[in-house]
Amino acid sequence: MPPHSDPAPGSGRGGEPEPIIQPGTPPHPHHSTAAFVTAVLFTVVCGGLVSLQSRINGQLGHEIGDGFIAAVLSFGSGLVLLAIIVALSPRGRRGLGTIIRALRTRELTWWYVCGGVAGALFVLSQGLTAAILGVALFTVAVVAGQTLSGLAIDARGLGRIPAKVVTPPRLIGAVLALVAVAIAVAPEFRGQVPAWMLVMPFAVGLLLGWQQAVNGQVKTLSNSALTATFINFLGGSVALVILAVVHTAIAGWPAHLAPEPYLYVGGVIGMIFIAGFAFATPIIGVLLQSLCAIAGQLLMSLLLDVVAPADRGGLAWTTVLGTALTLVAVVIATVRPRRYPSTLRNSPGSRGSRGVDLTSSRTPPT
Repeated sequence: MPPHSDPAPGSGRGGEPEPIIQPGTPPHPHHSTAAFVTAVLFTVVCGGLVSLQSRINGQLGHEIGDGFIAAVLSFGSGLVLLAIIVALSPRGRRGLGTIIRALRTRELTWWYVCGGVAGALFVLSQGLTAAILGVALFTVAVVAGQTLSGLAIDARGLGRIPAKVVTPPRLIGAVLALVAVAIAVAPEFRGQVPAWMLVMPFAVGLLLGWQQAVNGQVKTLSNSALTATFINFLGGSVALVILAVVHTAIAGWPAHLAPEPYLYVGGVIGMIFIAGFAFATPIIGVLLQSLCAIAGQLLMSLLLDVVAPADRGGLAWTTVLGTALTLVAVVIATVRPRRYPSTLRNSPGSRGSRGVDLTSSRTPPT
């Protein structure tokens, strides 16, 4: 038997396109209104936790003078707790076994379990830049990349992840969010902070949409948000340990660790919002999930920067305006498209919005 080569991302066994539409279902299935609203609200709350984690991890990196070690401590603590929880959870163990079997049979390609690398880089950027930029400015720098990647993934799909209709409201919301980011960060391009501190969160934001998409697929296949979260933390911890070892070999170990216990809870917070995003993304899509998370991030970041301003000073009016525009963008983007008529959904041989024969389990080459 000839050796079986790894399929390319977005392909199934033998390099054939993976089925992304099941027979008899519309290309963009609608969940119930209750599930949709729950996913939206839960995502906003989880977005707020992202900003809280950014403040904590940024402060930890600032206190010990080493963002790399701070990132390892944050991610590693989450991994240890998750390993214990998965070991005690029958559903978590079953989900992990399902993913391992899917990887062995190549039903699931390897890059679906690498979402944690993006999370690791996000936590690293928190430790290196958030304490200087402030949580609000750090957040809006991430927003630009996150919005662009979410829009691209929803429009084109990603491997097993089917494309979603990018409706005019979603497109307008994405553009408005980018305008909001430009307004919020404009004063900082006058040289108050190094340019790389703005570029790094933006670049990480580009990866976050992809991370949420693949984590959502791992959750769907394993039927366990706990499993998806554990795999995310495992991959991220491995990446961070490698980076930290290289960094420590060059710069040395930090002189001291932070004495405040609350600075070490970033990993626990990350467990909560990673699981929440894995739950919500298959329901509302990557773009809307990104925008709702952004709304929660910005609201919490404004609160944190008012209560405890960052080293660079107080809260700028441009950041407040950018936050307000982003919230408007989220409201616009949550407008849902009209439902498919039942006769269209159930009729044999009906076609979706992209001309796909819904009686076939595979899509034609594009």
